[in-house]
Amino acid sequence: MEFAVKPYKKEFEYSYVLGAFPTIELITKRPEQVEEVYIHSSFTDRENVERLCESRGIPVRNNDRTIAKLSDKENVFVIGVFRKYTDTLDAGKPHLMLVNPSNMGNAGTIFRTCLAFGIHDIAIITPAIDPFHPKTVRASMGAIFSLRIHCFESFEEYRRQYADGLSGRELYSFMLTAEDQLTVETCPKPELYTLIFGNEATGLPEEYADFTNAIKIPQSPEVDSLNLTIAVGIGTFLFRKEGK
Repeated sequence: MEFAVKPYKKEFEYSYVLGAFPTIELITKRPEQVEEVYIHSSFTDRENVERLCESRGIPVRNNDRTIAKLSDKENVFVIGVFRKYTDTLDAGKPHLMLVNPSNMGNAGTIFRTCLAFGIHDIAIITPAIDPFHPKTVRASMGAIFSLRIHCFESFEEYRRQYADGLSGRELYSFMLTAEDQLTVETCPKPELYTLIFGNEATGLPEEYADFTNAIKIPQSPEVDSLNLTIAVGIGTFLFRKEGK
């Protein structure tokens, strides 16, 4: 029986991914979560998608009207519908934390950047964007399905679970007011760490400097701050340099 897909709302137990490439990522990385896949009648590479779905027992639907209803773009030819899921972060791996992120496009780009530099665990402090919103998922180009993402109601909740005094995890907050500068030469080399970034507009509250290692990316005084996605890219690259 065909799944009754409606335009996305946060309270739904399912979401969907728009586009062939991210749908293939969904099918490949989270096949157990996929409800069904819609393919447009004009899609030219349908055999590849159909083969992937058949090998994993995923229903394929041919319904141009549903694709048009769910997508606000004309170049969407494949949609993957999936059940939302909850991940647990790996306590033995480096984490990236986003505190109150508010832009879905930025969040999706950050997910893809983290995957590119080998960070697979992301903590999100709410209130925040919905990581399963189709706009977030599409901006990640399907990278979200290779990550472990967990939302926390507060930083304290995260710290109790992953950064108590016995964990050995170092916490690094990226703050414009920090004195310590992050460069290739000065980048710390901890075995276990969390990189913490604030909201796009307001950054991190000053109190983060009281219980984390505050650092900043040196920049020209001609701009007030770096774009969040750029800052995350620089920070994750430097910390992950040489496979740390």
